[in-house]
Amino acid sequence: MDRRHFMGQSAAALGLLAGFSSQARANLPKAEILVIGGGYGGATAAKYLRLLSNNTARVTLIEPNTSFVSCPMSNLVVGGSKTMADITSPYDGLSKRHGIKIIQDSVANIDADKKTVKLASGKTLRYDKVVVSPGVSLMMDSIEGLAQANKNGVTLQAWKAGPETAALHNQIAAMRDGGTFVISIPEAPYRCPPGPYERACQVANYLKQHKAKSKVLILDANQDVTSKGGLFKKVWAEQYPGMIEYLPKHNVVGVDAKTKTVKLEVQDDIKGDVLNLLPAMSAGDIAVKTGLANSNGRWVNVNFLNFESTARKDIHVLGDSIQVAPAMPKSGHMANQHAKVAAAAIIAELSAWEINPAPVLTNTCYSFVNERDVVHVASVHQYNAAEKTFKTVPGSGGLSPAPSVLEGIYAWGWARNIWADSLA
Repeated sequence: MDRRHFMGQSAAALGLLAGFSSQARANLPKAEILVIGGGYGGATAAKYLRLLSNNTARVTLIEPNTSFVSCPMSNLVVGGSKTMADITSPYDGLSKRHGIKIIQDSVANIDADKKTVKLASGKTLRYDKVVVSPGVSLMMDSIEGLAQANKNGVTLQAWKAGPETAALHNQIAAMRDGGTFVISIPEAPYRCPPGPYERACQVANYLKQHKAKSKVLILDANQDVTSKGGLFKKVWAEQYPGMIEYLPKHNVVGVDAKTKTVKLEVQDDIKGDVLNLLPAMSAGDIAVKTGLANSNGRWVNVNFLNFESTARKDIHVLGDSIQVAPAMPKSGHMANQHAKVAAAAIIAELSAWEINPAPVLTNTCYSFVNERDVVHVASVHQYNAAEKTFKTVPGSGGLSPAPSVLEGIYAWGWARNIWADSLA
């Protein structure tokens, strides 16, 4: 399939997802639907709730940031080949084109019994349905000293695209020639499985051009590269020989901010010049705080037919915060797909229709190995009624044979399409 057009095909197929007709959509009562979080999941959900209700549902998006900043493609900013402007989009398309009310605020609490949401500003909103798409929280306490190192400005994560993304590039640019950039990877699951390995490539690409004596050290708590392993290892050997060192089964448990020393669970301590230590992750703060994270207190269990939380009725949770199905990645594309299934199901429920019993999700993830060449992995996930979860479709998806410039063109086509699909 030509991935330049997958997003349009996905949107065009949405009518088949729930079997809606335009006449049926027009009869939806003006329900109050709140969407918490304006990332790939939340923004898409807000837009499609309006589209599928024939613009009759009252949809309010609650998001503290003034603009959408994309995590996919943000490693190019870390590597210096792109700027923050290249990955930033306004939210005004959702309000101007789709009539979505946008409140720039964060959520302090969700009262599922009263069906209200309290904002940080103190205002309380009622809902008939609420969609929660809060991304992930970084479990800073999982690495001793990390919170203090962050407070001191010694370490940055930049795992939610924003000011830290540009700040991390600035640290790399200021690093001495001959220095070491250290990136650590927590045990899966975490947001964006191939993301840390792509970042290592982007940093190495920058160092190769500007600080050729320097090194990138990858400390991976996992047994091996969690995504596109063969492709990444080949790139490291061919494009960055002697510059990228990969160490699996190296679990970071502490950091000394004063000496920039990384402490490992088993191996000896390691020192670096720029430390990009990624701790374990959990569902976004609001999901944990409100008791939605009922999978080991870390992730949210959902009914995969409508993404309703198994903990609380009429609260639908999307994206990286959920306890995912087998082989389902925590990715921006997948959050966009969750949002469409959830939006269709919510409109069906509010209209007393049957929910689509067999939704299908797709996922494509691109990784830049330098500023031009890209590899991808793709998959298709079909709902399995017997097991009540999504299973990958045998023989679906695929993996790049090798990096290419053409894949880079596809990657930017994917980005522009999904940004438009979510926000325009």
